[in-house]
Amino acid sequence: MANQPKGFSEFIRKRIVALKRKPQTIALIAFALAFVYYSLNLTKISDTTAYINLPGMGLAGFATMLFSILLMVCFMNAFPHRKKVNVPMLALMFVLVAIIIYAGIFYQGRITEALTREVNPIVVSDDKVYIAQAQTMLTVHRIILIIGVALVALLPVYSKALKKINTNVDVEENGDMGAIDISGEDA
Repeated sequence: MANQPKGFSEFIRKRIVALKRKPQTIALIAFALAFVYYSLNLTKISDTTAYINLPGMGLAGFATMLFSILLMVCFMNAFPHRKKVNVPMLALMFVLVAIIIYAGIFYQGRITEALTREVNPIVVSDDKVYIAQAQTMLTVHRIILIIGVALVALLPVYSKALKKINTNVDVEENGDMGAIDISGEDA
């Protein structure tokens, strides 16, 4: 009868259809990835904060976690289902991203300050490798956030490109549609 796609190709087709309907999901995945990445590496941040203990480090780590959660909430409220974009929530989302990026830069600055101070500088040895890992993690986290912001900014561009993808299922047996009598006259 019909040549229906099966298996993996049907799974991919359904995901593309879902992305065509809600293309903002791509940016949401980027922000969720940033949140999960930071959360999974929070031990490095906590250990670094406990060891270096300069003013503001704990607050920067706390602000990053809090505003990451609020960022997800603002994002979901900025793009309500079947409604226009909620511009105030979108603006608040960008403000939250800016605060998170600033908190990461501030935290890295405190680490650099502790490593390069003249009196009693901290030396990253094998037992304190988490300090260098925290710096690297903060840089990667910031890059993922910037990618998320770029995906939100480019949403109109790639949503149009997604709409051009053909996700129709080819169905056989409808090639001779002209032979069907629709006039309603009895012969």
